[in-house]
Amino acid sequence: MAGNRSVVIAALIANGAIAILKFAGFLLTGSAAMLSETYHSISDTGNQIFLLIGIRYGGKEASRDHPFGYGKAQFFYSFLVSVLLFGIAGWESAKHGYNAIVNPHAAEVGQASLPVIGSFPGVWVNYVVLVGAIVFESYALKKANDEMSRQIDEHGWSGYREAFRKTSDVTTLTALTEDTIAMAGAGIALFGVFLSRYTGNPLYDAVAALLIGLMLMGFAIALAWENKRLLLGESLPADEERKLREVVAGWDGVEEIVDFRTVYFGPEQLLVTADVALDAGLETEDIDDYISEIENALMETQPQIRKVYIEPEV
Repeated sequence: MAGNRSVVIAALIANGAIAILKFAGFLLTGSAAMLSETYHSISDTGNQIFLLIGIRYGGKEASRDHPFGYGKAQFFYSFLVSVLLFGIAGWESAKHGYNAIVNPHAAEVGQASLPVIGSFPGVWVNYVVLVGAIVFESYALKKANDEMSRQIDEHGWSGYREAFRKTSDVTTLTALTEDTIAMAGAGIALFGVFLSRYTGNPLYDAVAALLIGLMLMGFAIALAWENKRLLLGESLPADEERKLREVVAGWDGVEEIVDFRTVYFGPEQLLVTADVALDAGLETEDIDDYISEIENALMETQPQIRKVYIEPEV
């Protein structure tokens, strides 16, 4: 949890500062791409706030109304991020870019000034802000990537593709994908702004704005889909669940697994239930200890397991 929080805080600080600077660049030049990137960074900042709320809320202790705790709060708030923030920001960015393509207008030749170097073209602010955004996002991306790499090593996943399909840690997944897209968006905006200034054709800037919006909406759909599977109660991946079944099936005295189910009730929090037919020769007074041994073996096999309920059938 501490690793997740540090990843989110790092992204929050970077995106908040970058959003302000991008908006200043838009005011100076009227660049459509800079406005799209402003929407992008604002949505990223709101994203981090939602994720921090999810982490805090998800850490609450279990209660009578929520006997398995509040772990799914992180799934819910991450889903809100995709719908409310990235969906809206992506739509506004794409719409602004489309309007700029249909109704092109020359970019404003704004001027900025600093006490030391005096007056200079406002577009320089865009260049500096976008390059700075790439640097800041690189730092945030490294934090998210370090956490995801740790999980890949811990679970023995083959790489990022498998991690994306199997992870229940939507906070780190969201931060990693968001930071990657943020770097791509800043790069597209930088390229579009430069080409428009170099050629005098505002189309490049407008297309960059449209591409950033489409990219944001695509991310919103992917993130919503990933959270949907966990909100609905996804089980452990089949290959990993098979290992747990083998532990139970191979236990001395287990005749048959009648039923076996797993479900995530929070990030890296797994519930396991099983109906197990036991050898009729087992003493009734020994069954509780016997079941406890199986439960402990399952938890040692899969560190994500938090609750195990085994129903013996003799």
